Amino acid sequence: MAYLKPPWFVATVFNKFAMATGVGNSETLTVTKRTSGQPQQIPVVVPEVDGVKYLVSTRGESQWVKNVRADPHVTVGSVKYLAAEVPVEKRGPVLAAYKPKAGRVVEGYWRKLPEDADHPVFALTPLD
Repeated sequence: MAYLKPPWFVATVFNKFAMATGVGNSETLTVTKRTSGQPQQIPVVVPEVDGVKYLVSTRGESQWVKNVRADPHVTVGSVKYLAAEVPVEKRGPVLAAYKPKAGRVVEGYWRKLPEDADHPVFALTPLD
C-alpha cells in the first residue's frame, strides 16, 4: 500500500494549528503508537454516513493507520471509539461523503493515490 509523506510544514506547523483550531472541519484523533505505547495525535476529518462516523486516511498507509490496526481503541476529540477497518469494496460511500467535507486540500492526494485501496477507512463504534 502506498503512503504520501506530509511535507515538513504540514507535519510540524499546520497539523498543530488544525488540532488547536479545528480548521477545515478537523478533529483531533488520538491513537496509541504501536512501538512506544505513547499517544499519537493528528487532525482528521470525520465524515458520517448513515449514522456511523468514519476515519479516512488521505495519505494512504500512514503511521496512524498502522497504529489503529495494532490497537483499534482510538479517541476523536473526547469520545472513545473502537475502530474497524472497512473492506475496499465498501469504502465508496464513505469516500464520497469525505471528499466534500474535507475540501480542496485533499484533492491532490486522490490524484496521487486514486484507488480506494490506498485510502484506508475505519468505522467508529462509540465505547461507553
